[in-house]
Order: sequence, then C-alpha cells, then structure tokens
Amino acid sequence: MSGHSKWHSIKHKKGAIDAKRGKAFSKLIKELTVAARISGGDPDANPRLRKAMDDAKALNMPKDTMMNAVKRGTGEIAGAAIEDITYEGYGAGGVAVFIEVQTDNRVRTVAEIRHILSKNGGNLGENGSVSWMFQKKGSIIVDQSAVDEEKIMEIAIDAGAEDVSGDGEAWEVVTSPEDFNAVFDAIKAAGLEPLAAEVAMRPTNSVQVTGSTAQQVLRMMDALEDHEDVASVAANFDIPAEEMEAAG
Repeated sequence: MSGHSKWHSIKHKKGAIDAKRGKAFSKLIKELTVAARISGGDPDANPRLRKAMDDAKALNMPKDTMMNAVKRGTGEIAGAAIEDITYEGYGAGGVAVFIEVQTDNRVRTVAEIRHILSKNGGNLGENGSVSWMFQKKGSIIVDQSAVDEEKIMEIAIDAGAEDVSGDGEAWEVVTSPEDFNAVFDAIKAAGLEPLAAEVAMRPTNSVQVTGSTAQQVLRMMDALEDHEDVASVAANFDIPAEEMEAAG
C-alpha cells in the first residue's frame, strides 16, 4: 500500500471523519450540489450523486438537508454558485500535491490554500505543474481484520477491481473510475463496511520523506483536509508507517 493510501487508512480507522461531523456535513452538501448541477438530480443516472447521497446517509444527514442540496444543484431552489476547481503545488521535501476544491469564492479559497502550503514548507504551482504525476482512480479501504486476503481478492477482482494490497491493518482496493460503483457495491453486498471510499487523483510515483520533513507534510495534509472547501487531496509522499502512526 502506498504511503498516501496508508495515511488515508490510518486517518479513517481512527475516526477522523466522525470527529469532524460538522465539516463532513458541509463538504457533502457542496458535493451533492455540484454533482447534481453537473449530471442531474437522479442518482440512478448520476454515479457521483449516488455516492454523495450514500455518504450523506452514512453520516445520518437529514433527508431534507440532502434533498435541498440536490435541488440547489439542479436549480429548483436558489443558492450560491459552487464550482469545482483544482490547485497544484508542492509540499516540504518536494512532495507533489493535487487539491480538488468546491467553493463559491475562488479568491478567498486560493489565498487560504496558498497560506496552508507556505506555512508548511510548500508552495502553490501552475496548472499542469504536478497533475502529470497523478491518475484518477477509485480507492476502497477495508479493515483487514474483517476479511482475509483470498476473499477480498475474489470479491474485488470479480467485480472489476484493478488491484488489492494490504499493510497489515487494512486492504486497499483500487479501481478505474468507471468500475468504482460496481466494486463498491460488491464489497457492501458481501457484508463489508469500507473505512473509506472515494474516486480521486492517485500518485503514480512517490517521494520518500522522514523526520521533521515528514511531520511537515502530514501537518499540511491535515490542514488541507480540514479546510471546508477542500473535497480531496492527493500527494505523492512515502512516509514510514511508524512515523504516520506516531503522528496520530
């Protein structure tokens, strides 16, 4: 499992989303709105919206809140225009960072993203400066204690997954964006509850960082993930698992 994936596994295993339920609600409301605006309000015909609705239900979001977000996206009710924007840059140690945001104020958001990067030894780059180091992939994290390797391989590969890897604590199932929903549904149908599941940019190479530089990178990642406009963050760091565990 890659360093970046291991970071996601640790973060979700420790319940980071539940600890920030309010921010999770805010981010999901934006995702519901954007997904509905781009491809319509029918989840059966809009996989991105379907995934957002599943995530909202998992966090016990009230149905009215969820449907109002969808209606803002389809234009049935008025609301601030939210747009998808990507930013690219570098963290400490030359780690490449690809950030996807959803915002109604791009001037404010870019200033805040630039500040987070610079505060943690990084900088914002031009469009295209690091995107070539990433590919869009589906990633599904499953607790390793819940299923053995043979079974998760059988479920995932039969449903169309590209790869399955483990780190002793969690399995990561990697899919193409197109096969993500089918694999996710197959895992759920097998009675397994993923710790995390998303379609996002994934690094194709890695930069190893350790010690104080690694801690800077992890602080940057936490700050970006915590930002209310950030939908997802990908970075190509490789940090020893024990250092990530120690960072908490």
